[in-house]
Amino acid sequence: MTDVFIVKWIFAFSPILTVLVLMIFKNWSGSRAGAAGWFVSLIIATLIFGAHPELIAHSQMKGILLSLNVLYIIWAALFLYHVVNETGAIRAIGIGIQRFSGDKSIQILIFGWIFASFLQGVAGYGVPIAVVAPLLVALGFSPVVSVAVPAIGHSWSVTFGSMGASFQALMAVSGLESSYLAPWSAALLGVATFLCGIFAVYAYDGWKMVKHSLMAILIIGTTMAGTQYILSVSGMWTLGGFGASLAGLCSGLAVAKLKIYNQTPPSQTQPEMGLWWALAAYFILIVIVSTGVMIPAVNAFLGQAKLSFAFPEIISLKGWVVAAGPGKAINIFGHGGALLFYSSVISFFVYLAKGFYKPQAIKTILQKTVKSGVPTSLGIVSMVCFAMIMDHCQMIYILAEGISRVFGSIYPLVAPWIGLLGAFMTGSNTNSNVVFGVLQQETAHLAGLSAALILAAQTTGGALGSMIAPAKILVGCSTVGLAGKEGPVLKTTLRYGLVITGIIGIITALASFII
Repeated sequence: MTDVFIVKWIFAFSPILTVLVLMIFKNWSGSRAGAAGWFVSLIIATLIFGAHPELIAHSQMKGILLSLNVLYIIWAALFLYHVVNETGAIRAIGIGIQRFSGDKSIQILIFGWIFASFLQGVAGYGVPIAVVAPLLVALGFSPVVSVAVPAIGHSWSVTFGSMGASFQALMAVSGLESSYLAPWSAALLGVATFLCGIFAVYAYDGWKMVKHSLMAILIIGTTMAGTQYILSVSGMWTLGGFGASLAGLCSGLAVAKLKIYNQTPPSQTQPEMGLWWALAAYFILIVIVSTGVMIPAVNAFLGQAKLSFAFPEIISLKGWVVAAGPGKAINIFGHGGALLFYSSVISFFVYLAKGFYKPQAIKTILQKTVKSGVPTSLGIVSMVCFAMIMDHCQMIYILAEGISRVFGSIYPLVAPWIGLLGAFMTGSNTNSNVVFGVLQQETAHLAGLSAALILAAQTTGGALGSMIAPAKILVGCSTVGLAGKEGPVLKTTLRYGLVITGIIGIITALASFII
């Protein structure tokens, strides 16, 4: 590489470096660091890469459209979670699961692996760790283990969890369809399913406990990985993580009754509502999403109103051409977020009719949704918008070209690590896919590699990054009395996160020789 290219590459990397430094070394939030990255990208794009006002305006309009696509799901998922949680249903589900087995390895798997993944499927964004960690402490596990286990265990379900918000972001920034991206993404995440289960148990009591629980991991892991793959490749990727964890929950409860694991439960605490009523909102969700996705007439009816804008060709002052075309369309009434919202409203009135809410419950639900949704939204918007500036000014292409030149044929080994880095710095697989998705796609194209495989490695690495994201660990630690003492938890999850990511990188590299 020439000296001029190296200098340009350093300038192109500077917005990402800004975010990394501010979040890792200065402990800035994702929203603040994203805003700083946006400002740096704006200055660098204008001074070095030939950005002009019209180009900046179009890139930001596209960024807002992309953000709305993702935020639609995030806000609706958070709303559904609080609709359910205010009834005490989450606690009831936890107690219902606990009553099936007193075996510690099964408790780890059911709570830290399956139930945490189930919560990721319906809410995500730190909720699995925040909810499961106190439950594990109540079962007698140490606070460090109680936070580390769900952090590790739920990671495999992040991409297709939360109604597929992270996968939605990957499709949005790459412009590729789910039918092309889903098979490899679901395959690599399927491998991660087993690895997350193994290391969740290992974090508690080493290889001896892994050996004891291996049969359960194989049965449950096959159920979850297989269900996620089938749902994802059949076009129902919005239910991938949720459906897989729900199937895993059923198989886990069945496995708990096997002789080797069937020990007397330690507690017979009775919840305020039955398990089936606690799960009612999620049954409603399944019916509504299945109807909206699988019945053509309903799908067509809901898809009549779409928000979209057409953008003209834009050329930077340095000659970089952005082709004309429509921005990402938002299916207003048939979007995954809309289906989640319908489920939330119906569930609210069902629980209200049964008398499960306290007075002014709707006010509490809305307040909690806003409180948890605003910081996430600010981070996503800032990250998406600075990624769009970089994309429209050739900066991402230059980054991709530089990485391709350095790593060449072994690039597939590196791809999941980039996803992991993105999730670590932003606290979100969604943000990681937005920031690095186009970079990975361009690199794959320049290196002659399968974009589907490389983007699958990207989102798998981003999903695994959830277990080491400081933002999520902070949330979990705050619920078990470890506020200000997050170091041991991060040390634990970092160790296993790096190992699992390394294995995914090797599998990606081997697969690249086959396809």
